[in-house]
Amino acid sequence: MAKKSRRPAPPPPAARFSPAVRLVSALTALMMVGSLIFVVVAGGRGGDNTPAPVTVPAPKDCPAVDKSDGPRLSFSSRPTWCLDDGTTYTAVFDTTEGEIRVVLDRERTPETVNNFVVLTRYGYYDDTLLFRFDPSIAIIQGGAPKTNDWSDPGPGYTIPDEGGQFLPLSNGGLIGPFTYQPGDLVMARSAGPNSSGAQFFFATGPEVGLLDAQGTYIVFGHADLAGQAVLEAMMGLYRVDETSPYGGGPSRDVVVRSVTIEVG
Repeated sequence: MAKKSRRPAPPPPAARFSPAVRLVSALTALMMVGSLIFVVVAGGRGGDNTPAPVTVPAPKDCPAVDKSDGPRLSFSSRPTWCLDDGTTYTAVFDTTEGEIRVVLDRERTPETVNNFVVLTRYGYYDDTLLFRFDPSIAIIQGGAPKTNDWSDPGPGYTIPDEGGQFLPLSNGGLIGPFTYQPGDLVMARSAGPNSSGAQFFFATGPEVGLLDAQGTYIVFGHADLAGQAVLEAMMGLYRVDETSPYGGGPSRDVVVRSVTIEVG
């Protein structure tokens, strides 16, 4: 049992509230605080009721905007929230066939956009192949940095479905709320729920509407007209190849040299 120590008598009021004691107390409080951040609501300044400005720190586990925390390809859990309120995010794909600019839809698919932005800022998509070309449904797929094919194990987690209602089918599949059009940026997935991770595909032509009957692939952005022209030209590189697991592919490698995020 711990022994109780006797407290000394408190100093007289004049000593307790002297400038020197106040300074020592303030310094002691700062030392105890360490790296913690406090939000202090101060009284009015100059007699008004205007609150003091409050700075909310960014989460410590968000990647640096300049990609200096990358490259990183594996994670133990899905990303924390790293988007700023009231901000528009545009993904800029620098490919060997041209630039594709995609405005990300954070209103309908905020978790998916957050996931893509975080992976992008870790350099996850840099120097990767657009490895699957399928003109029958007009898609070009990428986002597989470890294997550059659809067997890629992904980042180590999956993200929740969002953007509308997903209804289960008796065969274990789903029907989702999405329809598709040329220029869409879409998450790839398996048949099960909440199965998107990092792979994505671009829609390049009207044939992508064949996926409407399923509707589970989450649309989280749309390319501008110049980017759509680049995508159409990419699909023009397609050649049938019976030795390919996809039935064919581009006549030359199409590489995503980098993806960057612009904010506005």
